[in-house]
Amino acid sequence: MPKYLWEVSYSSDGVKGVVKEGGSGRRAEAKNLFEALGGTMEAFYFAFGDADVYVIVDLPDNEAATALALVVNSSDAVTLETVSLLTPEEVDAASKKTVEYRAAGG
Repeated sequence: MPKYLWEVSYSSDGVKGVVKEGGSGRRAEAKNLFEALGGTMEAFYFAFGDADVYVIVDLPDNEAATALALVVNSSDAVTLETVSLLTPEEVDAASKKTVEYRAAGG
């Protein structure tokens, strides 16, 4: 199953929701969301810095990841950025593929 990293940033309304529900409440909601799409949550951490939350999840496919990102980003509570994660074995396989490429001006 493909693995994704989500970097979640709360709006001020989203922060108010976290204060009201608590961090574990948001984690439980995220877990339910991923499981409803056929996935599993590996990690959920609040953080200091540019993103407020980091989540690592396995989902069945890019369509599930896109559906989730569209729904969550359409809310006024959060903005999330999706990063597709690759295993070392996937990079090994990619490095063995032949790709024809010509650089601009070359």
